Amino acid sequence: MHRRHLTAAGAALASAVALPVLGQLPPWPALGKDGIVLFRHADAPGTGDPPQFRLGDCSTQRNLSERGRLQAQELGARFRARSVVVGQVLSSQWCRTLDTAELAFPGRVQPAPAFNSFFNEDAAQSARQTAGARAALAAWRGPGVLVVVTHQVNITALTGVFPASGEGIVVRAAPSGALEVVGRLPP
Repeated sequence: MHRRHLTAAGAALASAVALPVLGQLPPWPALGKDGIVLFRHADAPGTGDPPQFRLGDCSTQRNLSERGRLQAQELGARFRARSVVVGQVLSSQWCRTLDTAELAFPGRVQPAPAFNSFFNEDAAQSARQTAGARAALAAWRGPGVLVVVTHQVNITALTGVFPASGEGIVVRAAPSGALEVVGRLPP
């Protein structure tokens, strides 16, 4: 009996996450023809990176779990099923983000250092990198949707949202360069 209540509560929570927040559009229509979506990489157990971390050496990094690999493939399938035209796919240079992007959008991925994690960086470096990422997003004009695969810290700095692994945050760039969250795509 207790287990059934937990399952029902979990299902209710999951459905609540899929609903748009007040003032937001439903997630897929919010993308429009030339929208922007920031995805947190798919499931990669742990936090941060191991002390021996080296960019470009996946054996020293946290990597996607099998669940994460399936999440990433499903992400791409959801875009294809809805005939979403993807104009460009940018990714942090971390293996878990590159793998998420490549599994979702094979052959389309461009590494973009502006979206690299700054989890262990100082505040000044984080601010500079966030400003660079914001400028890149504000410059997007299409055609097609801009997909960015990055990290929780980057998305939170840009939007104030703490995304789940594999979650997409749909944003719109205001003329001022500020980003407005207009929808969320659950993992």
